[in-house]
Amino acid sequence: MAFEVDLSISGKDGIWTDDEPLLCCAVVPETPNTATFSFVSPSGRQFSYEPGQFLTLELPVPGGTVWKTYTISSSPSRPLLISVTVKAQANSIGTRWMLDHLQPGMKIKASGPAGLFTLPRNEQKKYLFISAGSGITPSLSMTTYLYDRGTNVDVTFVHCARRPQDIIERQRLEQMASRVPSIKLFFIVGEDDPYRVWTGLRGRLNQLMIGLIAGDYLEREVYCCGPEPFMDAVREMLIGLGYDMDRYHQESFAAPAETEQEVPEHDDLVPDTQSRAKVAFTRSDVTADCHETDTLLGVARAAGIVIPSGCTFGVCGTCKVRKASGEVLMVHNGGISEEDIEEGYILACCSKPIGTVEIDA
Repeated sequence: MAFEVDLSISGKDGIWTDDEPLLCCAVVPETPNTATFSFVSPSGRQFSYEPGQFLTLELPVPGGTVWKTYTISSSPSRPLLISVTVKAQANSIGTRWMLDHLQPGMKIKASGPAGLFTLPRNEQKKYLFISAGSGITPSLSMTTYLYDRGTNVDVTFVHCARRPQDIIERQRLEQMASRVPSIKLFFIVGEDDPYRVWTGLRGRLNQLMIGLIAGDYLEREVYCCGPEPFMDAVREMLIGLGYDMDRYHQESFAAPAETEQEVPEHDDLVPDTQSRAKVAFTRSDVTADCHETDTLLGVARAAGIVIPSGCTFGVCGTCKVRKASGEVLMVHNGGISEEDIEEGYILACCSKPIGTVEIDA
């Protein structure tokens, strides 16, 4: 379908505002049920936004209009068009309509850009981007922006996907990383693609992977986006690693924040170096005072109590003990099953006491 865009507008009045519809100019399939939709301004205006912000699209689906919010996957350093990369889930309505019906030449209403999950424009920092699924889109925008800016780019990019074929915009990322060595890519998958070799990381992201991927994670600003359980797990890992959570940023799939008041407060359990705790070893009839930042294994050793252990990283499961009462912060790396956790077991090497805790040891 042919369409025309007026490219004669420039200056202050040449910035797109949401009183003008967007004109779809390209649809690019990415992965199964995923595509990138690119738009231009019919009047030729350019787009101004921050990397990581979102658009809200007004979608004319059967049965009534729906409004869907999508993170912008393009970069403000490329202002002639604006793109969103969308993935349809089993219950998707608006996104399904886009994949089935939205074509180049069609116009659609949008509001924005908006959102606080953005990079500081003029600050040079070391970044660790962590994402899963379609949560890759803000990291794409941010990485492209830093790549285009070209000044001391230092990005470690970690993305988790079900299979290699589900990694959105993989070629775009690899192209940028091939030209800027300080953009480091790490893809983690749960399953291999059929009949294709995968030589990257497998499994679930854990503390050990973070340490191997980005040994200097304590020096990096962390931006995270993905399903809520994934982001909860990332926060737990970073807290367990002693990361300064004031430097952690995340964007919600369900409700991206437009104002500071809308940013959710996370009720994370964070051990305090100044807070005292107490561990009662019931079988040994010993009680030991400690700090909340001490591990149960370390407290046991200091008290002369032997708890068998191996890796001390929450992998091998050797130090599994039953918790009789109390609360602990446990961030393990696969060494204990959900069934064992439900039955009250913990790993002493990666569990930290909160208040008074009793364990069967």
